[in-house]
Amino acid sequence: MNKYQAVLFDLDGTLLDSAPDLVGSLNWVRRSEGLAPLPVNDMSQYVSKGALGLLNAGMPSVDPHMLEIWKQRFLDHYAKNSYKESRLYDGVPELLDQLVSASIPWGVVTNKMKSLTSPIIEAANLQSSIGCVVCGDTLEESKPHPAPVLHACQMLEVSPAVTLFVGDDIRDIQAGRAAGTDTAAIHYGYGSNELSDPNVAASMHIYHPSDLLEFL
Repeated sequence: MNKYQAVLFDLDGTLLDSAPDLVGSLNWVRRSEGLAPLPVNDMSQYVSKGALGLLNAGMPSVDPHMLEIWKQRFLDHYAKNSYKESRLYDGVPELLDQLVSASIPWGVVTNKMKSLTSPIIEAANLQSSIGCVVCGDTLEESKPHPAPVLHACQMLEVSPAVTLFVGDDIRDIQAGRAAGTDTAAIHYGYGSNELSDPNVAASMHIYHPSDLLEFL
């Protein structure tokens, strides 16, 4: 019998290499202000921080009103360009196929808004096998609060105690631990430079999607 009856994943930096399109939207905002584009590799570490995190890291300091204008420009551009260069990480399709073959339901728990998440799920051809999607605006709380993880477990009708939550950001690990799931820390993702929290010590350490199969 499988130890885990369900697996939940973060999206960006865990299943999806979305940095090219997210940084592309940042650079679109930069161009609108007459600024030169920034390299994707330099900015990918901020992808897990969302639009504001990218803007704070990649734009000059401004007052909150201007920052909000840039955020809306960013989101408008990204909504139309969210799956231009983004791709599932190598090994992710095979991993998800293995879960389906083993009758282990899987889902996504992301802080990305539903309006941005749903088109990506469809473009990546995940909608036929995914068991649940919990977004940043599904509930009042978002990660690192445990509520989104608990909500996903309820949707899949499984106990957190037999669920594995997989993510690249420290907020993923905190949310999973607080919800009572086991956790797997993704070291190939965008937030891996912050995976030094004591909570990570009790997590599985994943350096390639295929590593997860060893624990499943």
